Amino acid sequence: MPLSAAYVTEEMDKASKAGDPEADQLVSDLIDRQEVDGVNALFRTVGTLQHGQDRSHLPPRLAEFLEKAEAEPPGWNSADVKAAQKFFSRHKGEVAMLQGTVGLIGTYLSPTGAFTLRSTGRLGGVEGPGRRLSQSSRLFIDMDKPDAMTSGRLAADVTKVRLVHASVRQLHKKSGKWEYAKWGEPVSQKYTTGAACVFSVQILEAMRHLGIDVSTDDAHGFMCAWHYVNHYLGTPEKWLLPKDADEVDRLWRKEREREWQKTEDGVHMTAQAVTYYKQFLPGPSHDAFLAMVRHALTDKYADMAGLPRGVLDLAAKPLTGGHKAVSGIGGGLLGGAAEKTTKVNPYKEILGVASGAFREMQSAAVRQGQDDQPQMHQELGDDR
Repeated sequence: MPLSAAYVTEEMDKASKAGDPEADQLVSDLIDRQEVDGVNALFRTVGTLQHGQDRSHLPPRLAEFLEKAEAEPPGWNSADVKAAQKFFSRHKGEVAMLQGTVGLIGTYLSPTGAFTLRSTGRLGGVEGPGRRLSQSSRLFIDMDKPDAMTSGRLAADVTKVRLVHASVRQLHKKSGKWEYAKWGEPVSQKYTTGAACVFSVQILEAMRHLGIDVSTDDAHGFMCAWHYVNHYLGTPEKWLLPKDADEVDRLWRKEREREWQKTEDGVHMTAQAVTYYKQFLPGPSHDAFLAMVRHALTDKYADMAGLPRGVLDLAAKPLTGGHKAVSGIGGGLLGGAAEKTTKVNPYKEILGVASGAFREMQSAAVRQGQDDQPQMHQELGDDR
C-alpha cells in the first residue's frame, strides 16, 4: 500500500534509515570482488546500459539484477500510461524546464540531501554544474517521450540512477565519515521519495504559481509518471508515492515544513546552478528567467536556496502588474508583447524562451556527461 498523508511522518522517519538492500549488495559485491574497478568504473558500465541489450558481457550479478529490476510497479496498467502521456502531450516543455530548475533547487533544500550531493559530486570544479544536471536529468529527461513507459527505456534510465544511488551509499560507507546516527542512511528511501515529491507535486504547485492551467486529470497523469519512476528507483511499495496528486500534495506539504532549510551546501549549489544557467540565458533574459523561477518557487523557498533577487523582481508583483517591467527590462526576450494587453500572463513568453533554452542546456549537460570522464570522486570529499 503506497504512502498516505495520515502516517507519512512516521514512515519517513523509518525510511531515513533505509537504503536499497538489493542494489547495495550488488554494488558492494561488484567493487569488493573487483568485477569492476571502483565506483567510476561502475558508473561507466551503468552508463552503457540500454533496454533490451545483450547482457552477456556484463558481470552475472549485474545482469541478474537488471532482469529482476524490470518488473512493473504493482497495479500498473494501460490507463496509467495513457494518463501520463496525455499530461506530457500538453505540458512537456515547461515541465522539463521547471523540473531542471525549481525541481533541482528544491532537492538542494534538504540539508542531508544537499550535503550528500555536494560531498560526492562535482557541481563546481572543472566539470561545472553541467555534471550534476546530467546526472539528475536522467530521472526526467525522457519522461515526455510517447513510448517512455511502454518501451522500457525510461525504466532502464531510472534503474541507472538507482545504481548510482547505491554507489553513493557505498562511497560514504567506505569513507568512514558518514554520521549514520545523525543523518540516517546516505541517499535514503526518505530522500528518494522526497525528491520524487519535489519533481512532481512541487512542480504542479510551481505551474499554478505561474498561471499554467493543469486539469485534475492531467495532474493525475503526472503523478502516475512519478509513481512509475519512484518504483524503478528501488522504493518499496509501502513508501511509493500514490497516483493521487491531492494526496501526495498533502503528504509533501507536511514533510516540506519539516525538511526544507537554508544551508551553506544548498546555497552553494544553487549559486553554481544559476551561473550555469546564465550562459544559456544571458543578460535581460537571465533576469526574467530568475524572476520566473523565484515566483514559481515562492520567495520563502527561493530565499532559503539563496536564489538572488534581480532588477526584474516579478516575484513581488501580481501577474497583471508586471507587464511594463517585463517588457522594458526583458527587452528582446518579450519583444513588447506583454504590453499589448493587460490580460496576458507575463510569464508565458519567458516560459517559452526558457523551455527552449533549457533543452539546449540539457543536451549540453548530457554531452558533458560522456563516459570518458569520472562522474564522482573516487573518495569522499570535493576539495572545497
